Amino acid sequence: MIRRDTIAAIATAPGRGGVGIVRVSGGDLQRFAAGLATRQPVERRAVFTSFLDAAGTAIDDGLLLYFAAPHSYTGEDVLELQGHGGMVVMRQLLQRCLELGARLARPGEFTERAYLNGRMDLTQAEGVADLIDASTTTAARAALRSLKGDFSKLIQGLTDKVIALRMLLEATLDFPEEEVEFLTAGRAAEKLAEIRNELAATLVATRQGSLLRDGVQAVLIGAPNVGKSSLLNRFAGEEVAIVTDTPGTTRDALREQIDIDGMPVHIIDTAGLRETEDPVERIGIDRTWAMVMKADLALVVCDARGGDAEAEHAILERLPVDLPRIRILNKIDLAGYPSRREAGSGEERIWLSAKTGAGLELLNKAIWDHAGWHPSGEGLFTARARHVEALKDAQRHLAAAAELTRQLELYAEELRLAHEALGAITGEFTPDDLLGEIFSRFCIGK
Repeated sequence: MIRRDTIAAIATAPGRGGVGIVRVSGGDLQRFAAGLATRQPVERRAVFTSFLDAAGTAIDDGLLLYFAAPHSYTGEDVLELQGHGGMVVMRQLLQRCLELGARLARPGEFTERAYLNGRMDLTQAEGVADLIDASTTTAARAALRSLKGDFSKLIQGLTDKVIALRMLLEATLDFPEEEVEFLTAGRAAEKLAEIRNELAATLVATRQGSLLRDGVQAVLIGAPNVGKSSLLNRFAGEEVAIVTDTPGTTRDALREQIDIDGMPVHIIDTAGLRETEDPVERIGIDRTWAMVMKADLALVVCDARGGDAEAEHAILERLPVDLPRIRILNKIDLAGYPSRREAGSGEERIWLSAKTGAGLELLNKAIWDHAGWHPSGEGLFTARARHVEALKDAQRHLAAAAELTRQLELYAEELRLAHEALGAITGEFTPDDLLGEIFSRFCIGK
């Protein structure tokens, strides 16, 4: 266990509530509590007490909980002061902790200490933040699986197999005159193929986990009055965007997060694209194209009754070549067309009505397919882009190793690099600057 100074922070969300919590972590917190409460803490028991300021005046009455090292969240002594959930009370309790020698915790520092003290690995620590940030029920369940170690077990299983293969190779290098026979007897080729297959399956699951955590950024674009804002309202299930017959009503981007069978989708409604002399509308159009450049998917909305074909073509031509797009032909209720989904001419088309909702399920399915999402969500864990990249890195090194079975030193080096790439996921080989980046995104008090 790594001993550090004492840290404190308010662990509950700002605002009014029935209960508020101040959390403290450090060493020898029983003595710390003596200057704070009228009763001494008892390990793993809730003690009702008065919390006192420096003059001995009561700040609040509440519960004092004490978890002794190493059997606590951080692996250090931990105190939790549970009082009434008003911000004034919470700030007074926190200030008293600081007066007694604690310092204000950095974002994520409690969980960072849990990781550094071996209470959890890095994927579990990230699972804590993902559980807090989960925007769908499926995402929350998946984050809990990561927190419980499901993802870690998958990575550890792969790592153990790579280590076993590395040990076989190192033994082979000690007997160079028998290297081919030794590797054959040890089934090295079969073991490497097994690892590569297992890693490929893990990468597929990790991509799903990354989608579950980050969702899909889908931008609604098109000419004015084609129904983009109406479609956003249909997705949201309420009137979040103003809808009028006046072109140029939407001047700035509107965002709405929706849940499509467990996958979070961030829908962004943008200004109608057209030539205009209005400087405010012009700014909105410029922002629309900036949003397009950051999007994962373009939802190009058109009027099913026909419109300005030249303008529509200009919009499609300006989209980035590598940006997936779905062309939505809206207002089928006015055109008299049935809802349908069709592919052709290098693009997918969905015929729907934002007004009635006809065809919306077809669009949802098209978004799933473009994202590569499998709606069941069973057995999923949350993952991050860095996990996907680390697995791809390990995959590249294992593929290189498969081509170097006659050059054992190079084979061994590729296996070592694959081992390091897997270790970066759980924190075994993670550099300090990456740790700082990861934990800085946590909330204060966690």
